[in-house]
Amino acid sequence: MQTTNENNNAFLIHISAFAGYVFPFGSVLLPLILWQSQKDKSTNLDKHGREAVNFNLSYYLYGFILGLILIPFTFGAFIKNFLRSGMVDNFDFNFDFSHIFGFIGFASVFSVLMAAKFILIIVAAIKASRGEIFNYPLVINFLK
Repeated sequence: MQTTNENNNAFLIHISAFAGYVFPFGSVLLPLILWQSQKDKSTNLDKHGREAVNFNLSYYLYGFILGLILIPFTFGAFIKNFLRSGMVDNFDFNFDFSHIFGFIGFASVFSVLMAAKFILIIVAAIKASRGEIFNYPLVINFLK
């Protein structure tokens, strides 16, 4: 039987992922710390903590991969403009539409990823406060 205290702690484990907006890697470190301090108290808190940490690690990985995808677009635009100008002194910052659309496409996908993360954290926290386990979608189980 889950108590209100357990549900509140599970809620805090999920909602603590918003610490990532305050300091780097906060969305992984704070849930990890809360989970490690609470996991021995109940199996419910262990499940919530493991799910929250796996979710945040997975979404950090997805963001990192999207960042790596952006590198060729960025360097390609700079190199293309550098070669077009012919000289370092005449470097032209006038980017054409092909690179702008690539950047906008990347920014759109990254924005959707971050909005999904924000919404999923809220949904998981609400379900945890009700005593339900929420399985995040597209999660890699780093911690089993």
